[in-house]
Amino acid sequence: MSDDVFVVFTPSGKRGRVARGTTVLQAARDLGVDLDSVCGGRAICGRCQVTLSEGSFPKHGIESRAAHLSALGENETAYDEAEGLAEGRRLGCSARLLDDAVIDVPPESQVHRQVVRKRTEVHDLSVNPLVRLHVVEVSEPSMHEPVSDLRRLLEELEFEWGFTDLECDPHVLTALQGVLRAGQWQVTVAVFREHEIVAIWPGYHDKALGMAFDIGSTTIAAHLVDLASGEALASAGRMNPQIRFGEDLMSRVSYVMMHPGSEQQMCDTVRAAVADLVTEVCAEAEQSPDNILDCTFVGNPIMHHLLLGLSPVELGGAPFALATDSAVTVSAASLGLGVNPGARCYVLPCIAGHVGADCAGVVLSEAPYLREELTLLVDVGTNAEIVLGNRHRLLAASSPTGPAFEGAQISSGQRAAAGAIERVRIDPETLEPRFRVIGCDSWSDHPDFAGQTSGVGITGICGSGIIEALAEMYLAKVINSDGVIDGALSAGSSRIVADGRTFAYILYEGDIRISVTQNDVRAIQLAKAALYAGVRLLMDKLGVDSLDRIRLAGAFGSHIDVKYAMVLGLIPDCALENVTSAGNAAGSGAHIALVDGNAREEIEREIRRIEKIETAVEPRFQEHFVEAMAIPHKSARFDQLAKAVALPARADLSPDSAPSGRRRRR
Repeated sequence: MSDDVFVVFTPSGKRGRVARGTTVLQAARDLGVDLDSVCGGRAICGRCQVTLSEGSFPKHGIESRAAHLSALGENETAYDEAEGLAEGRRLGCSARLLDDAVIDVPPESQVHRQVVRKRTEVHDLSVNPLVRLHVVEVSEPSMHEPVSDLRRLLEELEFEWGFTDLECDPHVLTALQGVLRAGQWQVTVAVFREHEIVAIWPGYHDKALGMAFDIGSTTIAAHLVDLASGEALASAGRMNPQIRFGEDLMSRVSYVMMHPGSEQQMCDTVRAAVADLVTEVCAEAEQSPDNILDCTFVGNPIMHHLLLGLSPVELGGAPFALATDSAVTVSAASLGLGVNPGARCYVLPCIAGHVGADCAGVVLSEAPYLREELTLLVDVGTNAEIVLGNRHRLLAASSPTGPAFEGAQISSGQRAAAGAIERVRIDPETLEPRFRVIGCDSWSDHPDFAGQTSGVGITGICGSGIIEALAEMYLAKVINSDGVIDGALSAGSSRIVADGRTFAYILYEGDIRISVTQNDVRAIQLAKAALYAGVRLLMDKLGVDSLDRIRLAGAFGSHIDVKYAMVLGLIPDCALENVTSAGNAAGSGAHIALVDGNAREEIEREIRRIEKIETAVEPRFQEHFVEAMAIPHKSARFDQLAKAVALPARADLSPDSAPSGRRRRR
């Protein structure tokens, strides 16, 4: 009988000969097979589970049978009694190869596994965290070998796991001797980037968690993630407490300008909010913050700077210089987050002065650099961040849309909260409206609407509501292409009322009056014109007249009806089925960077390839802005939109007065 056996691993297809009696785990390591293990073959973690496959490989004379593996041993029996082994499963660290065999490695046993959730349509999200746990047994100190506890730990990590030149975080060194003795010389260590020991626990420890944060100017979102599986365990959000220093970004920059040194106060405020979110999500998931070993952050440039304790003053005026546009890695302890003191915090890179790490997160999540289709990514906020292109070329810019899309500067505007009008429909014949409010699923013409809204009330109109209201007013011819409310309609409808020298449309009359005024229309026109002009400028740079797909990111992009966004002219004409919401793509990007270390290198590489366009110095921006003030646009044709929506006739738009919509390239 030969002293070696032939083994084939599926689904990788890797194969080769190993010594008879070799464990499946060791054979996998020898052949470069992706088989997980934390405990180093001690039958504790259960992550190396495999299945002996049925079938045969005639070329190699392999016909898999149970006898080709050693019998169930004591270690496997103990694990099965304690944790349970599925039918047909074996522990790779205990099962030994006695004859030629075909071994299947299930997805949950693979180190670089893939999450079920799709990373857009381009490719799956891989799980390859930068922090990994390893169990080792360290020899006890001896008078005959005067070697330090740290040296013996490092030697054992090199022997069992192949680590060389490991460094040790100072807080780990402080705790090392006590932990070794508490664990009776068996410890679990967390190694970051295969370079540094960042945490240590006595005995066997199998929980490694991470946190992904999206630091917005209005809200902060946090997600607690299992680094082994890549899945989110809990999520939470709260208002950014920096609002007390200023409602929008520029007002906060102004506050720092008027109060030198106050950036530290803002920094402390946002860090405290992040620490509170850590406590909240850990309580929800019943997890210890000490298990959090890695964190990722995205945010606009000003939030990015204030989180890191950097002054945002230079971002308040041209040339909008960033302190750094590179990715930043710092210790969690330096940010005071209340997680494991050895945890690392990774802040994604910024793209330009007003195109920040949040936009980098969107780019990472959507991966337009992997697509052939010409894709427009828009993250709408007080400052719209825009990315346009495909795998051949990407451009980015920002447009000063202001806070109108969030309900600010609108007479009855408010943030998206319970009681806010979020959906609007207007009868083109009677001009009577019906609407829905956040917190109630019924429309206002439903018999039970009053009762269903008695708890939340009707308090105002949010961004998605004002967009739909204006679009419906345009479709019902209450406003014309120039955005002027037609006062002549007041003779036939009580909804149109005089408002000083102009007119307003009454959407709701009750405890309060919610109306759309001429000033409201102008505020939205200014915001949407800035957004459209920025997009059109990038299209000019690429030499194109049409887009293949549009993705709207952020909270506003998630709730807006894309049809109405196009009716108003927020975005260029495109087939409606190709205009979709990307959800919280910035937060998704933070999640991807957290669970896949390769993604960090990927976004840092791709960000450097993006061409930055500064709208403030582009002479055509103002020209595009003026034309985009019209609804939907002064000269651009919306042929794709017209297939789905009956647009009012445009006397000022002749058949050949605008580009035909075909793509041209320079």
